Amino acid sequence: QVQLVESGGGLVQPGGSLRLSCAASGIIFSNYAMAWYRQAPGKQRDVVATITSAGSTNYADSVKGRFTISRDNAKNTVYLQMNVLKPEDTAVYYCQAQRPSLYTYWGQGTQVTVSS
Repeated sequence: QVQLVESGGGLVQPGGSLRLSCAASGIIFSNYAMAWYRQAPGKQRDVVATITSAGSTNYADSVKGRFTISRDNAKNTVYLQMNVLKPEDTAVYYCQAQRPSLYTYWGQGTQVTVSS
């Protein structure tokens, strides 16, 4: 079956860093665009960063310059390096794999808490 498994979340102080990982199985990883979304309590789920199969990236304005999305096709893994974390970054972070016009898959999410 298709599986996306996130890891790397946790508790961090403002200004700190975390690296999230999402390991994919059951898909031809190199054919999929990958993305990170996040959902804070009581809020909508919003896109944080995307990376195409060719490696082109886009970021939400709120994280631009602080977060970096990358992928390692040999490891079927996408990463989100998060620097200069702020309390407003607190959310459950979800990994998404998308085959454009065909399929979309989601991971279960990993909690990131930025606490003063």
